[in-house]
Amino acid sequence: MEQLVDVKVISTARGPIEYAVKGSGKPVLVLHGSPGGIDAAAAMAGFLPVDEFQAILVSRPGYLGTELGDRATPREQADLYAALLDELGIAKVGVLAWSGGGPSAYQFAATHPDRTGALVAIACLSQHWVNPTPDIASRIFQTTRIGDWLMRKLVAHQPLQVIQGAVSDESSLSGDEFDEHVKYIDSDPVKKQFVLDMALTASQVGRRKAGWDNDLVQFAKSADPGWGAIEAPTLLVQGSADSDVLPENSEHAHAGIAESELLTLDRGTHFAFYTHPESDAAQARALEYLRNW
Repeated sequence: MEQLVDVKVISTARGPIEYAVKGSGKPVLVLHGSPGGIDAAAAMAGFLPVDEFQAILVSRPGYLGTELGDRATPREQADLYAALLDELGIAKVGVLAWSGGGPSAYQFAATHPDRTGALVAIACLSQHWVNPTPDIASRIFQTTRIGDWLMRKLVAHQPLQVIQGAVSDESSLSGDEFDEHVKYIDSDPVKKQFVLDMALTASQVGRRKAGWDNDLVQFAKSADPGWGAIEAPTLLVQGSADSDVLPENSEHAHAGIAESELLTLDRGTHFAFYTHPESDAAQARALEYLRNW
């Protein structure tokens, strides 16, 4: 995983937030999923050309260097992002969000339409979500410190096992289809590295616990950011075999956002935007949205 060299915690009118800036050009606010942190945001932003885009990476409240404080709700988090932009002297941004970053991304676009140039929402939550009961292996790896240590060992020494676990946990693929997709990811260095990098951000304990626990509370509520207030051109990307954030979430957002496009990746997993055979084309489409506002 790329090591961010200039991570800072900045004070804003809405409290402190951990952030880093990578690249130069058109600004893009990058909002990670759940769990996650600024390291996950950095992996998400890897496809953005550094000579065209200024990626503004953050840890959402409760994750890593951003304290939860009184920024629990999607509205409060959206206002925090706006306050960060104030401190950075940035009037308007494109927004790139994934999964659990969706509620606050949609809220930012609805509450601050004048500051949202475009929105790319990758398998983003748009409806209430309750975490399914994990199996014993997932509980060990995601909710214990020893599990976090074991995951790091597996990433270093048994990467194929990590890829298998990720595809199993985040999709409905099975049988030959499952095996072929795992082999496909393992054979592509960029796609493989993305899955391994994300595996290192999936712990629900330590410095990610407060954010994860809060997300569970927020996601269990009915989510309505005020769809009609979202004016920014919006690209919604969804894998049809995503078992984590079901396709109905992107369909719901598509129905609510007037200027939106739904791009469905056939038999794609929750990682489809980064690992699907058509991910390069999906990323190229996303770049069009993030360039042209």
